[in-house]
Amino acid sequence: VQLQASGGGLAQATGSLRLSCAVSGRTASTYALAWFRLAPGKERDFVAGISRNGMFTEYTDSVKGRFTISRDNAKNTVYLQMNSLKPEDTAVYYCAARPGISASSKVYDYAYWGQGTLVTVSS
Repeated sequence: VQLQASGGGLAQATGSLRLSCAVSGRTASTYALAWFRLAPGKERDFVAGISRNGMFTEYTDSVKGRFTISRDNAKNTVYLQMNSLKPEDTAVYYCAARPGISASSKVYDYAYWGQGTLVTVSS
């Protein structure tokens, strides 16, 4: 399975961006999906995850109330709507897929990764 992330770019603080991740090779409904991010000098951190059927979502505390993960299995795509952006959200964002029903916050639970898309938030 291949994942292709897009939608990153430059935004001002308090602004918004929407990331997309297209899943190909196998139908997206086979996988739980998630977004992670890698900031300079930090480890790759979990941002948000969504279950295979889209019924359950989870978020890291720092993005709750600002970011929304969603998926459209008909389009084999997962999204991350990012509102009220902060400079500390600056990072390369990666989408990831794991076979199974539920998402996980652990990097090692994901077998498939996209190439990353850079989000830069200016103050």
